[in-house]
Amino acid sequence: MRFAVRSIRGRLLAWLLAGTAVLGAIALADTWREAQQTADEVSDRVLAGSALAIAERVVVAEDGSLAVDIPYVALEMLTSAAQDRVFYRVDGPPGTFITGYQALPAIDRREGQSTAFDDASFRGEPIRVATLARSASTGISSVPFTVTVAETTIARQQLARSILLHSAARLVLMMTGAALIVWFAVSLSLRPLNRLSAAIAERNPNDLQPIEQAVPSEVEGLVETVNSFMIRLNLALDALRHFTGNASHQLRTPLAVVRTQLALAARSDDQKQARESIQQADAAIAKTERILAQLLMMSRLDATSRAVTAHLQRLDLVDLARTVTGEQVPPADEAGIDLGFEGEAEIMISGEPLLLSELLKNLISNALLYAGRGAEVTVRVLHEADWAVVEVEDNGPGIPQSLHSSVLRRFDRAERSDEKGTGLGLPIVEEIANLHGGALTLGQGREGKGLRVTVRLPLAPA
Repeated sequence: MRFAVRSIRGRLLAWLLAGTAVLGAIALADTWREAQQTADEVSDRVLAGSALAIAERVVVAEDGSLAVDIPYVALEMLTSAAQDRVFYRVDGPPGTFITGYQALPAIDRREGQSTAFDDASFRGEPIRVATLARSASTGISSVPFTVTVAETTIARQQLARSILLHSAARLVLMMTGAALIVWFAVSLSLRPLNRLSAAIAERNPNDLQPIEQAVPSEVEGLVETVNSFMIRLNLALDALRHFTGNASHQLRTPLAVVRTQLALAARSDDQKQARESIQQADAAIAKTERILAQLLMMSRLDATSRAVTAHLQRLDLVDLARTVTGEQVPPADEAGIDLGFEGEAEIMISGEPLLLSELLKNLISNALLYAGRGAEVTVRVLHEADWAVVEVEDNGPGIPQSLHSSVLRRFDRAERSDEKGTGLGLPIVEEIANLHGGALTLGQGREGKGLRVTVRLPLAPA
């Protein structure tokens, strides 16, 4: 079942927009704080200037009291298009009110601070307040006084909102531009993948050669994996083709013999002759079973040759050979052959147990098949330098030196087509030996009689 997955382009856009939105929200919050701070600074400078202009008009009257001529121009500088309202208040020495809005709150100043600013509320409206402390000179002494000026915050809020809206507009424009850039950049970056997809789609189904398409470095691993899979698939298909071709060729004759003998048995009125036909049919079926078993083994070797090294384990070749030889004693007795074993202390190698067991079974079965009744077959395991050596020797008719190379080819029985062999025994042995880093050689038995098959396998690391 195929599950729908969002495209790379969509995922990149989603992550980009989500990340930008989070960062944008943080940036806007910081912008709002700075905008309010900026608006306060602008408002404070105007309020301080207005308070200073009023303070300059405070004088000491003849009776020693303070008088002030409010310069309304100083208050007009606070007016704005936002229709803010302006309030003021002048106080003399502590507890003395001179003029203005007496209910207007004054700001407490810290020691050494001439002007203080703060937010407050007046007549139910938020205001920004500035309080300036000065003193008027009488020539002999000075009289302290404070000037408080305030205005509503309509213009200040509008300024802060304007700064925030402009920042938000720039952020949205940036996000839109980034999204467009990502969209086109991803589209351009995906072109090599599109070309790769088109190249694979245009291939013949039988073309399993490695992909030779230029791709981005991030996709090279995927292409290498696909190529590795195609190589394994090609090996498996080749093994299947070889198996089907070999099976159809090798099984045709024994199956024809089975049908012929069964037909003869069905038509024969002679019970003895019918029994002989059935026995020959049974022998043909047994041969078919051997052919199938060896074809399957050869197919397995062809398909899994690259993976054999992953299943190697440390094992005692002497113990394995002794066990397999013991299993072949009953067939040897039935064939009238003396089967023996020679092996001493353990010899450790790295191998795949099932394949090595198959190697030994094929060597022994091949000797039992061709040595002939009354012959002797000896299985021998030796230690030579860095090699473990397996020898299977018989004193049968042997194979001429000129035919040693041909019997290692598949389905070649050294011109003995009357025998029951399949021509796969020794090729399977050689294939398994090669997979384990070893080699197979053929030679004559002792005193120049029979055949000696030698397999050398590397010893396991100490």
